[in-house]
Amino acid sequence: MLNKNLHENKIKRFFAQSVRGIIKLFSPTLYVKCQYRYITHHKLNLKNPIRYTEKLQYLRLKVYPKNDLVSKCASRDGVREYLKEINEEDKLIPIYGIFDRFDDIDFSSLPNQFVMKCTHASGFNYLVKNKDELDIKKLRKMFNKFLKTDYGKKTVEPHYSKIKPRIIIEQAITDLSSLPDEYKIHVFNGKAKYLYLVTGRGKDIKYNNYYIDWTPFNEAQFNGWDTSEKQLKKPEQFEKMVKFAEKIASPFPFVRVDLYLINNKIYFSEMTFTPAKGTLIFADDKADFEIGNWLSINAK
Repeated sequence: MLNKNLHENKIKRFFAQSVRGIIKLFSPTLYVKCQYRYITHHKLNLKNPIRYTEKLQYLRLKVYPKNDLVSKCASRDGVREYLKEINEEDKLIPIYGIFDRFDDIDFSSLPNQFVMKCTHASGFNYLVKNKDELDIKKLRKMFNKFLKTDYGKKTVEPHYSKIKPRIIIEQAITDLSSLPDEYKIHVFNGKAKYLYLVTGRGKDIKYNNYYIDWTPFNEAQFNGWDTSEKQLKKPEQFEKMVKFAEKIASPFPFVRVDLYLINNKIYFSEMTFTPAKGTLIFADDKADFEIGNWLSINAK
C-alpha cells in the first residue's frame, strides 16, 4: 500500500508554487521547513532532529555548506581528484575531457557514444547514443543554460553553489541502449547500513531496497517508486563494493555512494549528500526513524 502522504492536493500545490520563490529568496531555512512539511507532511525539527529525513535537512542547511570537501566530492571533477588522492583511481570511469565552455568541445574527436554531464549539479546530463544524430545547436542551448544555473541556489542545497560549472564527458562503459544497474549504498558515520538497487534504467525502472546484509528492506521504498518482483542476486563483488563505499565516505556523517558493476569491475558513479533534498516519503514511516537511528550528527 502506498503511503497516504504521496497524494498531493492540487490547490495546495498551486499556492505553494506561487509563493515558494519569494520564501526561498528571503529565508532559505524557512523555505526548507515549508518544503519539508509540504512534501512529507511532517513538521521539521532542526533543534532536535530524530528522523533520517530531518537529519538530512540539518546537514543540508547547517553542516555541508561549511564543508569544502563535501562540495569537492559532490562535483564530478572534484570527486575524481579525491579518489586519486586516496588511491582509488581505478574505480573512475574514463573521460574524454573536462570543458569550461560548450564550444571548447571538439565533437569530431569523440566516439559515437558518450555521456555529457555538468560538474555542478544533479540531473544536468545527456546521453549521446548516436553522435551522427546530434543536434549541436539544441545541445549547446541546453548546456549553456545548465552552466548558467546556480544549482545550489535553485534547490537550496548550498554545497553545490561552491562548484565551478563545467562539462565533463565520460566514456560509455556499456552500450547506452541498455543502461547498467546502479547500486546506491548509504553510509552513516563511516558504516554502510543499506542500499537500493536500480534496475531497468531507461526502460522499466525498478528500485529494490536491502539492508547491507542483502536482507530485503521493503519499508524503505520511497516516493511510490516501483519494486522489481523478481529476486535479485547479490553480486560476488558486493563486499568489495561496500568496503570501497565505506572508505570514500569515511570523512562524512552521511553520504550515498553510487556504483556500477560492469563485467565484474567496480565503477564509481557519484556521491550524493542530500538525496532527493531529504524529502523522502517512505512506504513505512517507521523506516524514517530506523534509518535516523543510524546517523549521528551532533545537532546544536
